[in-house]
Amino acid sequence: MFTSKLVNVVVSKRVFSSSAANAAKVAVLGAAGGIGQPLSLLLKHNELISHLSLFDIVNTPGVAADISHINTASKVTGYVPENDGLKLALTDADVIVIPAGVPRKPGMSRDDLFNTNAGIVRDLATAAAQYAPNAFLAVISNPVNSTVAIVSEVFKKFGIYDPRRIFGVTTLDIVRASRFVSELKGTNPKDEKITVVGGHSGVTIIPLLSQSGHTFTDEELKALTHRIQFGGDEVVKAKAGTGSATLSMAYAANRFTGSLLRAIVKGEKGVIEPSYVKSDLFKSDGIEYFASNVELSSEGVGKVHSLGKLSAYEKELLSAALPELKKNITKGADFANN
Repeated sequence: MFTSKLVNVVVSKRVFSSSAANAAKVAVLGAAGGIGQPLSLLLKHNELISHLSLFDIVNTPGVAADISHINTASKVTGYVPENDGLKLALTDADVIVIPAGVPRKPGMSRDDLFNTNAGIVRDLATAAAQYAPNAFLAVISNPVNSTVAIVSEVFKKFGIYDPRRIFGVTTLDIVRASRFVSELKGTNPKDEKITVVGGHSGVTIIPLLSQSGHTFTDEELKALTHRIQFGGDEVVKAKAGTGSATLSMAYAANRFTGSLLRAIVKGEKGVIEPSYVKSDLFKSDGIEYFASNVELSSEGVGKVHSLGKLSAYEKELLSAALPELKKNITKGADFANN
């Protein structure tokens, strides 16, 4: 791994700790895991990253050494908890991506992960608040419906809460929806722009197939919706207890992180990615966070888009999702505060 002299570069009214103009330090917390390794590999190819900082409880120096041999310009460093590793990993980070936690196993829901992953996310959020209070956070650790609330409550305690800088990564739901629709319709999945809103678990995932430009029979609609909502179960079952959706999640997280970097580093306009963020869309229902299309800006969340016109079926899905989503959010906030 090479070292370089750090300089401060002002980009889009932000100061980036960078070894090259228009580039950022990105920290991946949980970088040696099933999502973290392929995600770090993909991020190594991003020219908007000058320093890829990897942290996990074990094996991270080896992962970093391996990835550092790839012939792209970014510096790669790896840390474990000893010798202030988490502090070093986070200091001066512009973007923090959190895939840390345990994977789902057959028969487990995302909520079943809560007791373990909630504590991990709380501790990492606490460190981020201390060592990188101005960073943008992309939360992958499940259950995202709850873990985003945990991060937010931790930041509130430190007096640094800015809802524009905290994202729950739901991009995998959109990636799956595009793929599944293309399989049914015989199209190129890259051409399918499927909006998925709500949350990131089971019935809280609401694909707006009526806005896809395609027509579906009632049977197709129900089957597609169920597959998008529970697509992760296909992978968990196929892996037969050895893991969950790690590679597709890494792909989706890399896509989201790349879009965020285009907005905050380059100041690119019109970058829209689905994300689970603080939202006023269903504030009257007591729902503080909701996933929808979000226009990214140099400050993070720029504009939260409305859902548009919904079909009768989608309205039913929304009615089923909101109570579950509210329960998930309350569970995360209560954990952080108690």
